[in-house]
Amino acid sequence: MPRVLPISLSRGLPTAVSRGLPAAVPRVLRAAAPRGLPAAVPWAASLYVGAVQLGAYATARLPGRRRTELLRTHSTNVDNLRAGRWQTLATSAVFVEEPLPVPYGAALLAALGTAEARWGAWRAAGVFAAGHAGASLLVYGALRRRTREGAPSATTTGASPARAAEETDAEPPDTTARAIDVGASYGFNATVGALAATVPHHGARAAATAGLLALGVRPVLRRGRTFTDVGHLAALVIGVALGTGMRVGTGMRAGAERRTGANSQIRV
Repeated sequence: MPRVLPISLSRGLPTAVSRGLPAAVPRVLRAAAPRGLPAAVPWAASLYVGAVQLGAYATARLPGRRRTELLRTHSTNVDNLRAGRWQTLATSAVFVEEPLPVPYGAALLAALGTAEARWGAWRAAGVFAAGHAGASLLVYGALRRRTREGAPSATTTGASPARAAEETDAEPPDTTARAIDVGASYGFNATVGALAATVPHHGARAAATAGLLALGVRPVLRRGRTFTDVGHLAALVIGVALGTGMRVGTGMRAGAERRTGANSQIRV
């Protein structure tokens, strides 16, 4: 029987691949930085990270029960999405369970700022949103299926409910369905993946992409993997795919412009 993935949804602080990403981010950003172009001021990235951090400090001052309910209301958990609260796909990226640690916050700001300087605010936001929403929906689909199937009950196994949950290595489905699931890590992973896929130099691009994917796959293969680990890998893959699409599209446009220029010179 295949091992059931343990269910853990907390994304308030970086876990799994996010632990390895801050160390890898500076190398990716240096390789992805545009050459010979004036850097735009990444106002949107600074505004977002600053707002998330200020909101985290404000949320931390709330009474425990009120804080938990606020975070649960804005979580992309099974209960909210199954009930059609699709706005949580956006609001969950604004809340975190705890203030961002300085290294992680700096890495997040550096990644988003580099993406904004290179692609513009709207495209950078689109990559972040696609990774965040896409990975959240994939995790939701997997968790909803797991919740629908449920853990073996005491009546079907002859064991106590606690023993049944222990045997499946999962939390009770009702607890999972209402879990707190907020944070910026999915969008962060997608942005770094897209930056790696748009590095100009072929060798550096291949090395950066392979290294990040290895960081993403490693926690998924370990024994204590969680659905959040799968979400981080999914966001990374989404980012790499988007970055590859942008790079190919840019190359095609550049080629078309060169052919147009050559044709104009021939006519003259």
